[in-house]
Amino acid sequence: MALGSMVMFNVDDGFLEAIVRGFRSGILSSVDYVNLTQCETLEDLRMHLSGTDYGSFLQNEPAPLATATIAEYATKKLVKEFRSLHVQAVEPLKSFMDYLTYPYMIDNMMLLITGTLQNRDISELIDKCHPLGIFDSMASMCIATTPEELYREIIVDTPLAPYFADCVSMEDLSDLNAEIIRNTLYKAYMEDFYRFCTTVMGGTTGEIMGEILEFEADRRAINITLNSFGTALTKDERAKLYPNIGALVPEGMYKLSRADDVAMVSAALDGYPLYRRLYSTAADNADKSLEDAFFEHEVSLCKLAFEQQFHYAIFYAYLKLKEQEIRNIVWIAECISQKQKRRINNYIPIF
Repeated sequence: MALGSMVMFNVDDGFLEAIVRGFRSGILSSVDYVNLTQCETLEDLRMHLSGTDYGSFLQNEPAPLATATIAEYATKKLVKEFRSLHVQAVEPLKSFMDYLTYPYMIDNMMLLITGTLQNRDISELIDKCHPLGIFDSMASMCIATTPEELYREIIVDTPLAPYFADCVSMEDLSDLNAEIIRNTLYKAYMEDFYRFCTTVMGGTTGEIMGEILEFEADRRAINITLNSFGTALTKDERAKLYPNIGALVPEGMYKLSRADDVAMVSAALDGYPLYRRLYSTAADNADKSLEDAFFEHEVSLCKLAFEQQFHYAIFYAYLKLKEQEIRNIVWIAECISQKQKRRINNYIPIF
């Protein structure tokens, strides 16, 4: 990066980059995980977490402590940190961080749509939404009582309106096919975010985020393929859900779209060293799923993002690393509460 670009980056974004790097230094270390895995009860876990950056986030919770409570308060802490960055961001970092919230909005919207189709009270469902996916106009959606009314509210007054308008019709909402709608929205979102990072932003941000988003697109395509087996989803319908970005485009995506079973998926990935390695790692290890292998590679990509300076990818990387940390804590807590200490070390290490 040119010296002038570095100076201009620091004018608007240098402070927030420093804050994120400070947050990154508080991510649990291998020593912290050793201490957590030696806990005998969730109260021991609470005590050990209080000695980390999590501090006293559970101090007001009465015993016995539940795993769901740990997950809830750890997520609240992450959301608070993210929002403290988001509220101080200026363009184009503000738009970049807006994009980071869209996946949670999509999941929240699908929860509300599914609830409306099942005649459930939307006001009750909002309490179950992910806090990073909450937006100002969500409360107004409580007045919707039919899929048609909900669709109009989405199109008119939500940040996801462009994706819905281009990808989802009124008729789609009438069919209770939430996963197809979800994956269609994710495809539109990922392609839009990829365009923003590589074309609008460019530079180091475009380079790092391009690699990360291409991997995410490939992962989604592989998961969509595996999850479609045994369902009514046709091969052509499945192919329409694949993002048009990634290392698998075009040949790998075509082979996945033609796959009929797990063996054909393995054959489709054989020409791609990264995915062949991840797939074989999961196949050869009974304690590790393919999703675990994907998470491990995602962690490695996010860690590498912190090796360079003056770019926005570290905001994405920090969010993903903290989410993985929360999954690790919840896994360890579940193993402790269910007396499954044999599997307690099957978490995904970060640092």
